[in-house]
Amino acid sequence: QLQVVESGGGLVQPGGSLRLSCAASGFTLDYYAIGWSRQAPGKEREGVLCISVSGEITNYADSVKGRFTISRDNARNTVYLQMNNLKPEDTAVYYCAALPACARTWYRAFDHWGQGTQVTVSS
Repeated sequence: QLQVVESGGGLVQPGGSLRLSCAASGFTLDYYAIGWSRQAPGKEREGVLCISVSGEITNYADSVKGRFTISRDNARNTVYLQMNNLKPEDTAVYYCAALPACARTWYRAFDHWGQGTQVTVSS
């Protein structure tokens, strides 16, 4: 099992920004696609963004286009989710996962989630 640790969540006002981190524990992220998903209370899990080994990015949520970006820092063995212009509807627990590829519905099949990081957007 490939363990990753999410961090960087918090409380932010609408329009604000946060950068979430996904750090690997005991393995190198370079060789894996990394996906971010989120789950709000009472709602189904939603895929957000995924970055492949080669750096290709797949977007799973139209609502984050133009606001969220994903990037790798292989030197730090970390993948980031930069979230700008946050909206109350972005409130959720955010999770990352190490994957063989950015499959179309990976967030529905994956079942080794970590604890995630809470993002709350509220004034």
